[in-house]
Amino acid sequence: MASAQYPTQFAPADRADGETIRRQKQVVLDTTFLRQLYDAVTEIVIILNRHRQIVFYNRRLVECLGLSDPEVLYGLRPGEALNCRHASTGPDGCGTSEFCRTCGAVNAVLTSQAQDADVKECRILQADGGEALDLLVRATPLTLDGEPYTIFAATDISHEKRRRALERVFFHDLMNTATGLEIFARLLAKAKPRRVAELQGQIRQAVAILLEQIRSQHDLASAENRELAINRVKIASRTLLQSIIDLWQLGETTPARVVALDPDCADVSFTSDPVLLSRILNNMVKNAVEASADGGTVTVGCRDTGDDVEFWVHNVGCMPPDVRAQVFQRSFSTKGAGRGLGTYSMKLLGERYLRGQVSFASSETEGTIFRVRCPLAI
Repeated sequence: MASAQYPTQFAPADRADGETIRRQKQVVLDTTFLRQLYDAVTEIVIILNRHRQIVFYNRRLVECLGLSDPEVLYGLRPGEALNCRHASTGPDGCGTSEFCRTCGAVNAVLTSQAQDADVKECRILQADGGEALDLLVRATPLTLDGEPYTIFAATDISHEKRRRALERVFFHDLMNTATGLEIFARLLAKAKPRRVAELQGQIRQAVAILLEQIRSQHDLASAENRELAINRVKIASRTLLQSIIDLWQLGETTPARVVALDPDCADVSFTSDPVLLSRILNNMVKNAVEASADGGTVTVGCRDTGDDVEFWVHNVGCMPPDVRAQVFQRSFSTKGAGRGLGTYSMKLLGERYLRGQVSFASSETEGTIFRVRCPLAI
């Protein structure tokens, strides 16, 4: 028996009641060798009823979640079991929010309910500073005792996706900087004396950028492995932002766009890691510049909230709804396959390591603004 109908922003919201879940659980468990079969595989395997609720799970899921009482899984939906941060934002849990429209897992399950097997990738950012999961989901229709079910098998492809993304981003940025170095070196070999000093300065700048790119990729890998050390230093917020603007102007590749300091920017003294915070803010500025049209201005600033300092980066563009739904997910990018580490790294570094909060808002009237709020002392 299903509960009363609820509003939804995507998949149906209604659920089966507890008695129905217990009956369906027993139907599945009574199927010969099903438990032994799925406990023997390395994939996460769950079986869902027509309301996308769990009526069977294998040992692998319990191991991945580290549950002492796995019985709590019965009746949950996949995103709720996996602690997806969007599972609580819809009218009735997993599958019912606007973010779920782009979720590969929900879409694969809905396809299977139309009696077609489906395979899709699913990116899950867990709540409360949890992990970023990249899953390959296979949804297959199943009928038991005349009732429709879905076999939901998930393979963790996080490490493979992460490796590919890191390699593509790293080598893309490295190649661009190395190409610039090569051009400067050729010019230096043929330069007249009056241009030598200028070209030497540009080469030193390109080398500094190259080293920072290498350190940035190293730190991101260390951060994902929970091996990154924090260097606590006293910081002046206005000075930090001005240094980011100055660095951006030195390496400017899009001179038609301006990065400016908000005149009302506060100057707050606080303690944090300036290198990691600068990486977050640089990523925000880079994304804002790339999203701006020629002649556009990106504005940066900060304010004192009393308990925290909040930095922000604003541009006038507005993100489409499907982009807004996936902004902080690893491997998602509007720039093509293998990108997408910029906004993900903001969230990872800002929340897991700087103990802050990273967020954004985007609308037609207000444009897009990214924020990182940091405590006055870590």
